[in-house]
Amino acid sequence: MEWNRSEALALAMHNCTQCHGSGLRLARRGAPAPCNCVLRAIFRICYDRFLRCVTQEKHLSRISLEPHSGRQRPSTWGRKDEEFIADFCLISRRTLNRQEYRVFRYHFLLGADWKLCSRKLGIDRGNFFHAVYRIEQKLGRVFRELEPYSLFPLDEYFHGPSRLELSSVRRRPPAAASGTRPAHLEFPMPLRKSA
Repeated sequence: MEWNRSEALALAMHNCTQCHGSGLRLARRGAPAPCNCVLRAIFRICYDRFLRCVTQEKHLSRISLEPHSGRQRPSTWGRKDEEFIADFCLISRRTLNRQEYRVFRYHFLLGADWKLCSRKLGIDRGNFFHAVYRIEQKLGRVFRELEPYSLFPLDEYFHGPSRLELSSVRRRPPAAASGTRPAHLEFPMPLRKSA
């Protein structure tokens, strides 16, 4: 997964002291890397969608048909809101260490404020907010770089790949020059009855 300037620029904070609003900065190896403000923005967008999925009425959940590129099963049915909730929680649990996950669970999942979290976890206010920023950065990176299906961008997660991307996945290399037309280039034409 490569970070591009247009995506990072749209998510960057204009008053960031590290990237100065560009969204990218040079990593140690010379390749562009996303700024921490971009990673936190990705996490916050995913977290807002998570909260919306969790707090909506259960009868508003919808079932969607998702296309796939396989031959066996060209499409499957799914409940995207529930899948997003599960993916958000499971990815967070796998990514964070034990102490970070405790902060994540109390603050983000259970909705406790910093005073309650500090008292329950035995940390002061400054360390609590540093932990929150580290969690947002770590999960923001994972939510974007997860393969083969990332949580961010949300429109790709909830609506699937675009038709152009799906058609490029379905394309197979052309057959050897045998004089016949490859099967993937044949289009079924409707037959009309002649009168």
